[in-house]
Amino acid sequence: MIRHLTLVLVFLSSAITILTAQQNYKIAAVGFYNFENLFDTLDTEDVRDTEFTPTGSKVWNTKRYQAKLDNLAKVVAELGTDVTPDGVAILGVSEIENRSVLEDFVKHPLIKDRNYQIVHQDSPDERGIDVALLYNPKYFELKGHENLFVELYRDGEPDYTRDVLLVSGNFDGEPMHFMVNHWPSRSGGEAASQPARKKAALVCKTAADSIFAEDPKAKIIIMGDLNDDPISPSVKEVIGAKTNRRKVRKGEFYNPMYELYRKGIGTLAYRDAWSLFDQMILSDGLLDERQEGYQFYKVRIHNPRYMLQKHGRFKGYPFRTFGGNEYLGGYSDHFPVYIFMVKPAG
Repeated sequence: MIRHLTLVLVFLSSAITILTAQQNYKIAAVGFYNFENLFDTLDTEDVRDTEFTPTGSKVWNTKRYQAKLDNLAKVVAELGTDVTPDGVAILGVSEIENRSVLEDFVKHPLIKDRNYQIVHQDSPDERGIDVALLYNPKYFELKGHENLFVELYRDGEPDYTRDVLLVSGNFDGEPMHFMVNHWPSRSGGEAASQPARKKAALVCKTAADSIFAEDPKAKIIIMGDLNDDPISPSVKEVIGAKTNRRKVRKGEFYNPMYELYRKGIGTLAYRDAWSLFDQMILSDGLLDERQEGYQFYKVRIHNPRYMLQKHGRFKGYPFRTFGGNEYLGGYSDHFPVYIFMVKPAG
């Protein structure tokens, strides 16, 4: 039923109603975007942010900070608006320094009418970057959130990374859970660093299992920059995200990003190869058309031509803010991803 929604769209107040011969549908968008080092210009104690100050190596001043906010707001303002006029109702973000940069971001003229609210807690990450979630209160009622610690060790000493942010509430009246992630990088090599990402994946899986224990039909979205692809062990084995939605059983997850990955489509580029690290992974409750409420419809990567680097050594890559310490003035070194969900209206 949902697979055939190639029909007339009628705009209503906070969503679109899709008219078919059989049924009317509402549609909403949920996304994720790695903001690529959205730091303020202050030198904060106990945060490794000196390079992102006016006198630092990146000469990170007010003009460049404001340009970064302008660029990010332009992108976020566009996500999903060809289908739903409110754009993304939920947006997970990563690589932000603190709450204050998000407070500046949500006030931007291009998106301020959405009245995005912020869910953020500081992580113990050694770089001083966090994840967060923005939500449009027209769609989402926050019930609770918590940071889930990812316990890592290196050479017997604690190795701190980003927490997993678990946010729970009612999405357009129905319970829904979101996990925002930025898993450990591949520094030191993919194989050597893989156990750290498996640990982060296990945190997500353990939290999901606890939610399923209380509600076997729970709707959960795991999103984020996973620093792994859909076929990586952390995603495919630890979370157990299936690449075929027909094979997903109760309490399991589906990865709609796989088909894009299989076609060679990615969200970031490195050494002239594309990776699909930015993912949206969905619990079976978002796939079962017999269940009431929202169901997954479609996934997208937002990669218009203006978001591509036009020249230089990063030509054809996502148009980033910096190449090393060279200021390029772009958006991010990642493309954002988002999904559409639909449910019967009325």
